[in-house]
Amino acid sequence: MSLAIPPQSQAHQPGVEKVMKPLAVHIRPEYRGSGKLAGKRALITGGDSGIGRAAALHFAREGADVAIVYLEEHEDAKETVRLIEAEGRKGLALAGDVRHSAFCNDAVSKTVEAFGGLDVVVNNAGVQYVSLDLTDITDEVWQHHMDVNVNGYFYITRAALPHLKNGSAIICTSSINAFSGNDSLVAYSTTKAAEMGFTRSLALQLADKGIRVNAVAPGPVWTPLQPSSWGVVDPQAVADLGKDTPMARCGEPWELGASYVYLASEDSSFVTGQTLHVNGGKVING
Repeated sequence: MSLAIPPQSQAHQPGVEKVMKPLAVHIRPEYRGSGKLAGKRALITGGDSGIGRAAALHFAREGADVAIVYLEEHEDAKETVRLIEAEGRKGLALAGDVRHSAFCNDAVSKTVEAFGGLDVVVNNAGVQYVSLDLTDITDEVWQHHMDVNVNGYFYITRAALPHLKNGSAIICTSSINAFSGNDSLVAYSTTKAAEMGFTRSLALQLADKGIRVNAVAPGPVWTPLQPSSWGVVDPQAVADLGKDTPMARCGEPWELGASYVYLASEDSSFVTGQTLHVNGGKVING
């Protein structure tokens, strides 16, 4: 199995699905839901595309109603809701910027109002800007990474926590770069490491409440963020994604979906403060 990805770029982050070549696959037709999330209510940031859409569709097939938060990619969000509803579940799209705590509070409130509660939170929205030299990173770019990738996780989780209960789950999308580092993604890697500190510390804080907090750390995955970040600097870098992994390829979003189902469901009832490394075989220490 290998993706043939031609050189390409997109002008704006987080990018859009419909102009990707080839189109990404978010869930396999063969994936059989078994009710692992029946009756659950989930909120996923960055759920309009990429890994967030994959998590949303797998949750829906497992029986959950799903709200997605997205920035401004309205067509992607509309399609994700359509696919959620095609699984026979309720879908809700909420446009806004996770950098702002007031929006995060509102998104949680609207989810609870629409679904009657909240059981699963997936912090997934993120930005990634490539820079080959630390001195080229402006104050604005550095702060933008922090505001979206760190503050956004905090704001959504803080707003959601009063609605969560014993058996609820919080899942953070981190990255292989939190563990291995990346010399072209210093700001991004820093935020992903911060997310791991947040995940592990919050897991300890909430353990006695029966609320589990875990993370998924993907390797290179075929999402719109890739051509809208790497592609801006070098379109060929997009075509080369994943070739440095033992599997010598880029992952598809569907290959992440079941990881989120596992961490959201009772299958992982004795798992908290942990990270699932879905990265094509790279060895991680830490």
